[in-house]
Amino acid sequence: MPPVNGYSHAVVASGTLVAVSGQVPVDADGKSVGADDAAAQVRQVFRNLRAALVAAGAGLEHAVKLTVFLTDLADLPAFRQARDEFLDPQRLPACSLVQVSGLVHPAFKVEIDALAVVPAAD
Repeated sequence: MPPVNGYSHAVVASGTLVAVSGQVPVDADGKSVGADDAAAQVRQVFRNLRAALVAAGAGLEHAVKLTVFLTDLADLPAFRQARDEFLDPQRLPACSLVQVSGLVHPAFKVEIDALAVVPAAD
Protein backbone atom coordinates (compact mmCIF):
# COMPACT_ATOMS: atom_id res chain seq x y z
CA MET A 1 0.00 0.00 0.00
CA PRO A 2 1.26 3.52 -0.65
CA PRO A 3 2.27 5.75 2.26
CA VAL A 4 -0.55 7.77 3.84
CA ASN A 5 -0.83 11.17 5.46
CA GLY A 6 -3.04 11.23 8.53
CA TYR A 7 -5.12 8.06 8.26
CA SER A 8 -4.94 4.28 8.19
CA HIS A 9 -5.66 2.21 5.07
CA ALA A 10 -7.64 -0.27 7.16
CA VAL A 11 -8.70 -0.69 10.78
CA VAL A 12 -9.79 -3.97 12.37
CA ALA A 13 -12.01 -3.81 15.44
CA SER A 14 -14.60 -5.84 17.29
CA GLY A 15 -17.13 -4.69 19.84
CA THR A 16 -20.11 -2.34 19.89
CA LEU A 17 -20.48 -0.13 16.82
CA VAL A 18 -21.28 3.55 17.38
CA ALA A 19 -22.32 5.63 14.37
CA VAL A 20 -22.16 9.41 14.74
CA SER A 21 -24.02 11.57 12.26
CA GLY A 22 -22.24 14.36 10.47
CA GLN A 23 -21.19 17.02 12.94
CA VAL A 24 -20.96 20.67 11.95
CA PRO A 25 -19.27 23.68 13.60
CA VAL A 26 -21.94 24.68 16.10
CA ASP A 27 -21.56 24.86 19.86
CA ALA A 28 -23.85 23.36 22.52
CA ASP A 29 -26.10 26.43 22.24
CA GLY A 30 -26.50 25.92 18.49
CA LYS A 31 -24.36 28.93 17.59
CA SER A 32 -21.99 28.79 14.61
CA VAL A 33 -18.28 28.75 15.47
CA GLY A 34 -15.35 30.11 13.46
CA ALA A 35 -17.09 32.15 10.75
CA ASP A 36 -14.18 32.19 8.27
CA ASP A 37 -11.73 30.09 10.28
CA ALA A 38 -11.49 26.49 9.04
CA ALA A 39 -9.27 25.38 11.94
CA ALA A 40 -11.72 26.75 14.53
CA GLN A 41 -14.56 24.99 12.71
CA VAL A 42 -12.70 21.67 12.62
CA ARG A 43 -11.89 21.95 16.34
CA GLN A 44 -15.58 22.52 17.12
CA VAL A 45 -16.58 19.57 14.96
CA PHE A 46 -14.12 17.32 16.81
CA ARG A 47 -15.46 18.61 20.15
CA ASN A 48 -18.96 17.68 18.95
CA LEU A 49 -17.79 14.25 17.77
CA ARG A 50 -16.12 13.66 21.13
CA ALA A 51 -19.28 14.69 23.02
CA ALA A 52 -21.46 12.39 20.93
CA LEU A 53 -19.07 9.48 21.40
CA VAL A 54 -18.81 10.05 25.16
CA ALA A 55 -22.61 10.09 25.40
CA ALA A 56 -22.58 6.68 23.70
CA GLY A 57 -19.94 5.27 26.05
CA ALA A 58 -17.01 5.75 23.67
CA GLY A 59 -14.32 8.31 22.92
CA LEU A 60 -12.34 9.60 19.97
CA GLU A 61 -9.78 6.86 20.62
CA HIS A 62 -12.46 4.36 19.52
CA ALA A 63 -13.00 6.00 16.11
CA VAL A 64 -12.29 3.55 13.30
CA LYS A 65 -13.60 5.58 10.32
CA LEU A 66 -14.13 9.27 9.60
CA THR A 67 -15.79 10.81 6.59
CA VAL A 68 -14.75 14.44 6.12
CA PHE A 69 -16.58 16.91 3.92
CA LEU A 70 -14.71 20.13 3.07
CA THR A 71 -16.07 22.94 0.93
CA ASP A 72 -12.55 24.08 0.00
CA LEU A 73 -9.51 21.80 -0.31
CA ALA A 74 -7.34 24.80 0.58
CA ASP A 75 -8.60 24.11 4.14
CA LEU A 76 -6.96 20.66 4.18
CA PRO A 77 -3.85 21.82 6.12
CA ALA A 78 -6.10 23.47 8.74
CA PHE A 79 -8.13 20.27 8.97
CA ARG A 80 -5.02 18.14 9.45
CA GLN A 81 -3.56 20.44 12.11
CA ALA A 82 -6.78 20.58 14.11
CA ARG A 83 -7.40 16.82 13.69
CA ASP A 84 -3.96 16.10 15.12
CA GLU A 85 -4.93 17.95 18.31
CA PHE A 86 -7.70 15.38 18.92
CA LEU A 87 -6.46 12.06 17.51
CA ASP A 88 -3.47 9.92 18.44
CA PRO A 89 -1.15 9.96 15.41
CA GLN A 90 -0.12 6.37 16.22
CA ARG A 91 -3.73 5.12 16.04
CA LEU A 92 -5.44 7.03 13.25
CA PRO A 93 -8.78 5.84 11.90
CA ALA A 94 -9.50 5.06 8.28
CA CYS A 95 -10.69 8.22 6.56
CA SER A 96 -12.39 9.47 3.43
CA LEU A 97 -12.24 13.14 2.48
CA VAL A 98 -14.61 14.66 -0.04
CA GLN A 99 -14.80 18.18 -1.42
CA VAL A 100 -18.41 19.36 -1.57
CA SER A 101 -19.95 22.44 -3.14
CA GLY A 102 -21.73 23.36 0.09
CA LEU A 103 -23.07 22.17 3.41
CA VAL A 104 -26.38 22.70 5.22
CA HIS A 105 -25.39 26.26 6.23
CA PRO A 106 -23.39 28.46 3.82
CA ALA A 107 -20.92 29.47 6.57
CA PHE A 108 -19.96 25.85 7.31
CA LYS A 109 -16.62 24.83 5.84
CA VAL A 110 -16.49 21.30 7.30
CA GLU A 111 -18.67 18.39 8.38
CA ILE A 112 -17.40 15.06 9.74
CA ASP A 113 -19.18 11.83 10.59
CA ALA A 114 -17.64 8.92 12.43
CA LEU A 115 -17.84 5.23 13.10
CA ALA A 116 -16.39 4.01 16.38
CA VAL A 117 -16.08 0.58 17.96
CA VAL A 118 -16.10 0.13 21.71
CA PRO A 119 -14.32 -3.11 22.67
CA ALA A 120 -16.37 -5.63 24.61
CA ALA A 121 -15.70 -5.65 28.35
CA ASP A 122 -13.69 -8.59 29.60
